[in-house]
Amino acid sequence: MTPDDSNPPLLADVAERYVKLVLAMGLHDAAYVDAYYGPPAWQQEALDQQASLSGIQAATNETLALLADEHCLRAVNLRKQLQAVLAKAEMLQGMRLDFDTESARLYDAVSPHHSRAYYEALVAQIDTLLPGDGSVSDRVNAFRAQFVIPADKLRAVMDAAIRAGRERTLQYIALPVEEDFVLEFVSDKPWSGYNWYKGNYQSVIQINTDLPVYIDRAVDLGCHEAYPGHHVYNVLLERDLVRAKGWMEYCIYPLYSPQSLIAEGTANYGIELSFTDAERLDFEQRVLYPLAGLDPALAPRYTQLNHLLAKLSYADNDIARQYLEGSLTREEALEWLVNVRLYPAEKSAQRLQFYDAMGAYVINYNLGQDMAKAYVERQGTTRAEHWAAFRDLMSSPRVPSGLRD
Repeated sequence: MTPDDSNPPLLADVAERYVKLVLAMGLHDAAYVDAYYGPPAWQQEALDQQASLSGIQAATNETLALLADEHCLRAVNLRKQLQAVLAKAEMLQGMRLDFDTESARLYDAVSPHHSRAYYEALVAQIDTLLPGDGSVSDRVNAFRAQFVIPADKLRAVMDAAIRAGRERTLQYIALPVEEDFVLEFVSDKPWSGYNWYKGNYQSVIQINTDLPVYIDRAVDLGCHEAYPGHHVYNVLLERDLVRAKGWMEYCIYPLYSPQSLIAEGTANYGIELSFTDAERLDFEQRVLYPLAGLDPALAPRYTQLNHLLAKLSYADNDIARQYLEGSLTREEALEWLVNVRLYPAEKSAQRLQFYDAMGAYVINYNLGQDMAKAYVERQGTTRAEHWAAFRDLMSSPRVPSGLRD
């Protein structure tokens, strides 16, 4: 690490305090610290001190006070991250927040609300695309059953998808030669994929095989978890901010923080940045469908369906909000997930597990994607300009509310 003149003593002190507060919080919530590759001594200090939640809350307020007169982008980011630490400390002490307040305080953003009628109009378009007997949900899931990647082909398909994402990313973003990842297949998780960043430019990427993995998910997961998504995001933070600038706040990643909206939003936007619709269809037909033993002739109609299903993504936020606030029972939320979001029953049950575990985190995927896309595409018109803005967004201390500027 070689600190430079962009690391003034006050912000360096605040950054260290922030990291230690996040480590202390992690002892109260095992999911809180998503990644840490800072000094082991700081971890040991947290273990030795075992700070109480009220102590963390008080120390966070003291640290925030140090930033009162600081207004640079880095200070704004530290302030937002510390405010999220404060919110989480209050929540773990029993404070109940409504869904939108939770998302604002933890993720610096609030998702729009839509009625059931809004989504039913979109479901009607899918009804037209897939006419026939039974519910729209039944027809969608019967059609999608043709696109499941066989278990014995999953690694080959995922390897090819990740390799393609990496090739596209390296055309625009230089990465350290030693960066790498390990791909694992796991089960019994509430998520479909996860990137565990280990530091030193290394990731462990896990794909959950509890439920069928459909062919379209190969590109989605490959781009989101690896290139140009989470793996690239974390590599850039480590290289450009922690090592090059000495900004130690980035050696830790608290999951319930504004950083997650940037991370999830860029990871999702990175999919369409890497592949235009035509490029993706061509790649899937030529490479992925044959590897999976699926019929490439079915790809265009499946792609058309997936474009319509993507328009239903905000239903996740609305279902989660109503379910977590108690205006939808568990049974009613499952019904929404099946008949509005058009998930199969088993996926719907898994989704409720995610809401229960993660609360308002769900907004980071779709709202984050839309905010990242809008920000990046305001910075230029060419693909190269979009990639440059995307890279800058991933390796700068920009906050979600600042993406609208």
